[in-house]
Amino acid sequence: MSLLSSSIKSNNHKLYFSKIELSKILRLYSNGVSKGKWKDYALDFNKNYAIFYIYKHTLSTPDFVLLKSFEKKQKKFIYNLILNNKKNIKFENLDLLILSLKDKKIKLIN
Repeated sequence: MSLLSSSIKSNNHKLYFSKIELSKILRLYSNGVSKGKWKDYALDFNKNYAIFYIYKHTLSTPDFVLLKSFEKKQKKFIYNLILNNKKNIKFENLDLLILSLKDKKIKLIN
């Protein structure tokens, strides 16, 4: 039996949302569901991104995609909000992204 080296293990490491981040995102999502805006969501994780998709209809493309990535040069996490697979807005932290959605500075285009 051979053990994997730490370098191989680190190559398989996936980027995730923290428990606090996921709680904030799900709170935002549940508010949208209660208002009838959204119906479904999906999560995806890989080495470079943690992604939360929100759908208005189950069989459609996502209304918006929340993407968390790590910028190696700046050594920090960046959050992107992708609206209708077109508009990409960067945020320094998740709270700013959520605040902008709550303040309705960003509106989804139907």
